[in-house]
Amino acid sequence: MSSLFTKAAGGIGCAVLALPLLGALILAALLGGLSSGGSMAATPSTHALADIPASMLALYQKAAPQCPGLPWTILAAIGKVETDHTRHPIMTSSAGAVGPMQFLPSTFQSYAYPVPPGGKTPPTPWDPVDAVYAAARLLCANGARHGKNLRGAIWHYNHSDAYVNQVLRIADTYASATPAPTAAAATAVAFTHAQLGTPYVWGGNGPADGGFDCSGLTQAAYHAAGISIPRVAQAQFDHGPHLLKGAQLAPGDLLFFGTSPHTITHVSLYTGDGKAIDAPHPGAVVREGPANTTARSFQGATRPSAPQGGGAP
Repeated sequence: MSSLFTKAAGGIGCAVLALPLLGALILAALLGGLSSGGSMAATPSTHALADIPASMLALYQKAAPQCPGLPWTILAAIGKVETDHTRHPIMTSSAGAVGPMQFLPSTFQSYAYPVPPGGKTPPTPWDPVDAVYAAARLLCANGARHGKNLRGAIWHYNHSDAYVNQVLRIADTYASATPAPTAAAATAVAFTHAQLGTPYVWGGNGPADGGFDCSGLTQAAYHAAGISIPRVAQAQFDHGPHLLKGAQLAPGDLLFFGTSPHTITHVSLYTGDGKAIDAPHPGAVVREGPANTTARSFQGATRPSAPQGGGAP
């Protein structure tokens, strides 16, 4: 690419976590999730609504699912850097890149099919629909799928570290701030923060047991907030209430991992700013780290709340 503006289950929740999945989760925690760029389905910020034409904003959001785990904010940031969301008067670079997303025609052809809904037949890099969908596919092919290597994917779009940093910085401004937690959620977050460094104990429910396992920690956190949730991770996931896929997370939300929605093996508590607290595995302690919601094993989130009319019985 050549930018016009920038060249170049049963059991005790996590206590039954299978070793291969456990290793994957630990590795994901060490490497981190998305390196900035906003969440996969972040609500547009006030700045995004003011800066991005409504038709282009809708297009970025519609095209992003072409690549599972790709935030629409990344597509939007690339569109901003390349042509200011089609506002640039020329949209042809000295390197021969053309159109809203600045594709070399030969590269575009590799990612133009299938023709997206509303695209041109034959597809063309000059058409916004064709170009944005092709950009999502290109990013996916170069590491954006499930957040595996988002920085690398952006670098392949334009071989410049400065370009990558610029895109990520703009993407952050396009995502709305994290929603404020409820009073109960804030209490749950405060409780988990107070447990940092506590040993992991299989089946542990707190100090009397010498520590916590993953679901013991989340249950205790919400018990401190006056909200009753089940004991094991699968039952906590089933208990809900579930957030819609891609919904903006708020501090206090519970994040669930496993091989399927019916095989939940780990739970953590979201603390904001892309981080979560969990009791990970034997030999470890309660820790705070990346939320890892772009991991393949992430199955969804819930937002525990008190029954209508009062707290837990």
